[in-house]
Amino acid sequence: MTSGEQTAGQTTQSFYDAVGGAETFQRILAAFYREVANDEVVRPLYPEQDLGPAERRLRMFLEQYWGGPRTYSEERGHPRLRMRHMPFTIGPVERDAWLRCMRVGVAEIEPAVLDDEHRKALLDYLEMAANSLINVDF
Repeated sequence: MTSGEQTAGQTTQSFYDAVGGAETFQRILAAFYREVANDEVVRPLYPEQDLGPAERRLRMFLEQYWGGPRTYSEERGHPRLRMRHMPFTIGPVERDAWLRCMRVGVAEIEPAVLDDEHRKALLDYLEMAANSLINVDF
């Protein structure tokens, strides 16, 4: 259900809107990619010299997933996360490095914006997604 849909006469708020929308996702991903840029394990997984395009794609994906704009699908089609990540070797070490960077990004958002319930939901999702992209065993 997206923001503004009604159920039994009540308007529900999306996760995206509840946590501050675009600004919150921009802040999380800016911090995440600052970490990625300096991480010797996860940085090689990003073939582009400039991390900006990757940051934009992930931001659009997460915003859409959590009830924000559908820009990701409009520009890129179905996410196909496993397929898009198959060219890269992703094992437990890479997953853990990626999650460490993402946790730094999420931690930068103050509790008044990202309360415990929303923070846990986001981190749980990110962990599930990272686990689902493992394509090798080390």
